[in-house]
Amino acid sequence: MNGTRHEEFREYVAERGTVLLRAATQLTSDRAEAEDLLQAALAKTYLAWDRIEDPAAVDGYVRRAMVNTQISWWRRRKLDVYPTDQLPDRPVDDHTGRSEMRDALGRALRHLPERQRLAVMLRYYEDMSEREIAEALGVSVGTVKSTVSRGMSKLRDLMAEPSSFGF
Repeated sequence: MNGTRHEEFREYVAERGTVLLRAATQLTSDRAEAEDLLQAALAKTYLAWDRIEDPAAVDGYVRRAMVNTQISWWRRRKLDVYPTDQLPDRPVDDHTGRSEMRDALGRALRHLPERQRLAVMLRYYEDMSEREIAEALGVSVGTVKSTVSRGMSKLRDLMAEPSSFGF
């Protein structure tokens, strides 16, 4: 591709890239996948740039390349799933349960008194030792132990009865 045709392609992508990305997003419903799809279609368009004589036809060419590429990816993905009569040895990991638990735990933490919440978060989220927490908070190690213990007890109670604080 000569220099001027290369520049024409760059100008086209700069001018129409946003519109084409929007079309790719509609095809994929996912921003990252849409970017990949558009990049693949633009690569195909770049290779055919010298053969496209009508500048008004470029958008159609790119869109057709996106549709064809998306169909190809969809078919390839479809072949990756094989139905079976046998159940797996272990259940499939369902991330929604963990996400819901994390959300519930976050709400329960907000119901702890500030000092308990801070001590529990430093101990279990930041993995700090009791001595490090004591130094950070300016209290004794014994105070940290009792504060974390009371905080964990209250968290257990809150998580056992979620309705008690609006879950």
